[in-house]
Order: sequence, then structure tokens, then C-alpha cells
Amino acid sequence: MKPTSTANQSLLGKATPYCKSYDPSLLFPIPRQEKRDELGFDLDSLPFQGLDIWSAFEVSWLNAKGKPIAVIAEFAFPADSPNLIESKSFKLYLNSFNGTRFDSRQQVINHWVEDLSAACGAEVAVDVRDLDMEETLIGRLPGKNLDGLDIEVDDYQVNPELLTLNDETDEVEETLNSHLLKSNCLVTGQPDWGSIVIRYRGRQINHENLLKYLISFREHNEFHEQCVERVFTDIMQRCRPSALTVYARYVRRGGLDINPYRSNFEDEFDISRTLRQ
Repeated sequence: MKPTSTANQSLLGKATPYCKSYDPSLLFPIPRQEKRDELGFDLDSLPFQGLDIWSAFEVSWLNAKGKPIAVIAEFAFPADSPNLIESKSFKLYLNSFNGTRFDSRQQVINHWVEDLSAACGAEVAVDVRDLDMEETLIGRLPGKNLDGLDIEVDDYQVNPELLTLNDETDEVEETLNSHLLKSNCLVTGQPDWGSIVIRYRGRQINHENLLKYLISFREHNEFHEQCVERVFTDIMQRCRPSALTVYARYVRRGGLDINPYRSNFEDEFDISRTLRQ
């Protein structure tokens, strides 16, 4: 990958389409030496050692069955690498994994190490953390997490018909959550990432199909507030619980996060957040 000498040829500050397929060519390397010339040293005479550590909170891909995987990733670039990576190009590159299927987590990590190392000109280290690992949690979302369910997914546009009830007629009261909520901004088309909590009382909702329904927002364009209201309305219409709360914590953007909460039976709600939020 041939580095470009100036950042003004990159995608930074320019309108860009949302890339849905893995594309390492999106990475835009910038030589470090131009600015180091101003400081009076070069790659062979650095007065320091160190790393550039990037923490990525909007990281996802599809497994072989089409089910999304969401993690937190940390990337460490050596300070003595000849190139740095322009930030918008890095984000676009990570987004290109969102709609691509991979056979394993290790395959994704291998792509990251190979692509980023080639772009910066030195070996890049990658650390991946699950969202429910103790060390990643600030608070734990209430209820049972659905993300470990082994499901086949092929519907990424909102489909309320996926919502079904189990055969049992007894009423239950349960709280469920998932970190696999993703939609796209209605204005920019760029991805919005969130974790969602659903608390209800009524006939039991089928957990596998509820997770498929939540994943079906993956290519849907709508604001955060509208997505939560759509989930609330679809569950009420399809599953008819006697009580329902839907709450989503979205990943911050530009220092702000939006966390809509809709309920027909409770006025206060636990707004615990994970490290992503």
C-alpha cells in the first residue's frame, strides 16, 4: 500500500458512502516523517519509544451463519512505524466488516493484523474484548443477554413478522437484553450502535426470534428514538404483552449519546451502561 504524502487527499471531511463489504483499500496511510522533519528527527533517530493505541467501540462483523458479532477492540501501532493511519479511513475500514461473513473471530483478527501492519509499515497488535467480560463493564445491563443464542440470520431489514410467542400460555415476567442492535443514521447513512433492554409481562416471547428481529434493524435507516418506538410498537402489536418497557443505550458520537426509554408501566428504569456507551 503506497502512502500518500498529505492528508488533504484522504476522505477526511468529505462525503463518503457507507461501505458494507470488507475493503482494506479504504485504509489511508500518511508518512510520519513530514511532521518529524519539523521536530528535527527521523525514523532512525527517534528520541523516544512508544505506541499509538486506538480503542474501537463500534466493531462488528457477521459469523458464518450471518449472526452479528460485536466486540471492543484495541489496536496498538508502533511509534517507529513509517506511517500513521488517517482516522476516518480507519473507521470506514472497520465499518466495511459490518456486512461481511467470516468463519471465525481469528480470521477477522488476522485480517486486521495483516491490513493494518501493511498500511503502517510495522507489526500492529490487536486485543479483542467481549462486551460482557468483567473488565469491560462499568455497569451491567439488567436481565438475560440473548447474544449467545446460536441462530441463523439472513434478514437485515426490519421485519416484525419475526416476532413470535412460545406455545406456553402461562404469563411470564422477564427482562432481556442484547448488544447486537445496529441501525443507520437517517441523514448520513452511517452506522449507529446500541444495546437494548426489553422488559415485559405477558405470554413468553420466543427468544431466538426476538434476537433475529432486533438484528433485522441492521440496515434500517432511522433515528435512535424512532427505532426504540418501532421496537415498542412492534412487540405490542405482535406479542401483546400486558406491560412493556424498551430501553436502548447507544454508543456516543461526538461526545453525546442518546438513550431512548419507552414504557407503559414504569416511570423509572436502571440506566446502567457498558464501556461502549
